[in-house]
Amino acid sequence: MRAVFAALAANLGIAVAKFVAFLLTGSASLLAEAVHSVADTGNEVLLIVGRGRSRRPRSEEHPFGFGRERYFYGFVVSVMLFTVGGTFSVYDGLHKIFVNPEPVRSPVIAFVVLGLSAVLESFSLRTGIAEANQVRGDRNWVSFIRRTKAPELPVVLLEDLAALIGLVFAFTGVALSVLTHDGRWDGAGSLAIGILLATAAAILAVETKSLLIGESASADMQRLIVNALEDGPEVPRVIHLRTVHIGPDSLLVAAKIAVRPEDTAGQIVAGIDAAEKRVRAAVPIATTIYLEPDIYRRSQADRTDPSIRSALRGRLSRRRGRAAPPGNGDDARPAVPPRDTQ
Repeated sequence: MRAVFAALAANLGIAVAKFVAFLLTGSASLLAEAVHSVADTGNEVLLIVGRGRSRRPRSEEHPFGFGRERYFYGFVVSVMLFTVGGTFSVYDGLHKIFVNPEPVRSPVIAFVVLGLSAVLESFSLRTGIAEANQVRGDRNWVSFIRRTKAPELPVVLLEDLAALIGLVFAFTGVALSVLTHDGRWDGAGSLAIGILLATAAAILAVETKSLLIGESASADMQRLIVNALEDGPEVPRVIHLRTVHIGPDSLLVAAKIAVRPEDTAGQIVAGIDAAEKRVRAAVPIATTIYLEPDIYRRSQADRTDPSIRSALRGRLSRRRGRAAPPGNGDDARPAVPPRDTQ
């Protein structure tokens, strides 16, 4: 959350400076950037509120807790960025181009404020990058933004990146307006900022919508779960596996596990308890686990079922470094290529 607080402080100061500069210069680009910074400030507040609300204890009405509040507020951020930032900037730019193309007054003030804003936004972006690098691993940035389960860092990174690009648009619009004595260039800068914000909002909306609907655990995490379940004598194999994030730090695991026909009810219960302990040790965020015992019937295994593919993928990953035990040749068949969902 350090990146969120850094972005909040930077955007609040930038918004005040841009509004003052707009009043002194009348620049549409500066007004668009000021509204952009106000929207970003509100977004950071929403992310902080969402994180706080997600920590509420479970209730009868919400037995799995409130972890998805963070996803909801992340989606609200995208809507706010589009409506408050993008729509207003496009409107103001079109108004400046077609209705009131006034020249920019006191351009020096505009350039100073835009330069100061670039410094503060760069500081905020650097903080976000440093925090993201601690959890990004070897993934590239596009993969990280698309696959991470915590909404705050992608929001901050996209906001800061959009802010820096928007400052370039604003600087270009003001500079061309001053050089050509044509205020329409200033309006064009505001229009470009609006389109930029709408694009960033669309990206955020798509990603947070996927999290709201419910995303499975990453391929690596599913492999750890299958390994943990099959690492004891109680579970000969995992028949199918379903996982879903009920929050960035909370995972629901539902699996059908094979048991031996001769096992007693007491043995099955003890085996399930042991298997759950192994899963929680391997994947601490697996806060809710449901295991259903069943008799494995190879002829009924539908390999097109995503839950069965998840189990097969985890088992194949586990056995890549060692020979498969005898009698389990069916596991060696290639499964559908895994998709990294981290």
